[in-house]
Parts: sequence; structure tokens; C-alpha cells
Amino acid sequence: MQHQDQSDIDRERERETPPAPDGQASMGRLHCLTIIGQIEGHIELGGQTKTTKYEHILPLLTAIEEDPAIDGLLILLNTVGGDVEAGLAIAELISGMRKPTVSLVLGGGHSIGVPLAVSARRSFIAPTASMTLHPVRMSGTVMAIPQTMEYFRRIEERVIGFICSQSRIQPDRLRALMRRTDQLLGDVGSVIYGREAVELGLCDAVGSLRDALDCLRGLIKEEQQNG
Repeated sequence: MQHQDQSDIDRERERETPPAPDGQASMGRLHCLTIIGQIEGHIELGGQTKTTKYEHILPLLTAIEEDPAIDGLLILLNTVGGDVEAGLAIAELISGMRKPTVSLVLGGGHSIGVPLAVSARRSFIAPTASMTLHPVRMSGTVMAIPQTMEYFRRIEERVIGFICSQSRIQPDRLRALMRRTDQLLGDVGSVIYGREAVELGLCDAVGSLRDALDCLRGLIKEEQQNG
């Protein structure tokens, strides 16, 4: 078998990926980020739980933002929620990226998954996907004193403020959905499904992977034309 040096390999790659015609932008190079299971915070979860570790995601997002070989970011979400501050940290980083970002909720984008879904520049939700909205919770021993309730209230306002700043839903409407008592058995909150999430202003559109990719490539093309 004839040996190929690196220059031969590079020439073959150039032939496999022809340049865009004159006057047309390239299709763009994408990175796909999956956020699944439970968002893990400062406490490590058990080995039987699928998790997304924020200490892995934060440097990865920074690397994507700084990598000239990546033109856009697609975020696929199927999460049950998790640590509030870890989820908000990831969401804040995504919302502050210069590169085009698109999110797609598949299966579920529950609890702190809602801020993650709306953190992208454009958000899609699959027709069968759902999002759960509920008040902030804390596991373990909690002191039933006014200071604890105020702490919960302030955390909740941080979450509400971020969601409303990144989407079209109004704060009062979001609070009302989080406090419904007629939907969840033995709990407070609401379960929102595909089309309803768009009508409420949480997501931009109902769509599939193809819709999300087309949108992302459109955003990349706009960036290239305006840049």
C-alpha cells in the first residue's frame, strides 16, 4: 500500500470539502452540545444517575466561543433539572456567547432546564417534548424561618428574571404557572407541552432537528454577511 504523507491527506480533504462559490457564504461548522439527565452542581450524584457536570460544560463553552473552526452551537436538551446555580451558570454562559446558538428541547426540559432552553439565540421544542415549571426546591434539612423563605424567593426571582429576559413570557404569567395546584399530583407547578410552550412565549418555535439546523445555519450566514 502506498504511503500518504500529510500534504497528500490535506489535499484530499480539500477536494472532499470544496469551497463555497464566489459570493456565497459557507455552510458553517457546528458543534453539538448535549445536556441530559440531571444538572450536577457542587455535590456529586450517585453512579446510577445520568448527569451533566457543569465543571465540564463551562470550559467547553469557553473553548467553543474561542475556536475559529466552530461557527455555531446546537444545544440538545433532555434534562430533568438539577442544581439551580449550576444550571444558571451554564445558561448565562450560553446567553453571552457571540457565536450563533440554537437550542432544541427533546423529551423534556424540566425545572432548571427551562433557563437552559431559552438561553440560546433561538429555541425550538419538539412537538412531544415537555417543560415543567415549579417553585424552587431544596432537599435535606431546611429551617422553617422567614429568612429561609426569603432566600427561596430571591433564588426564584433570579430564575424568573433570566427566563423572562431571554423569552417572550411575562413574569406574572410565569409565576402563575409555577404555582398551579391542579396539574401535578402532590406538587405545585405546570407541565407545558410543545405547541403550548411556543404560545406562552417560552420557546420560539415547534420543530425538529432539521428545523434547528436550518435556523442555526441561517444565523451563521447572517453573521458572515454582516461580519
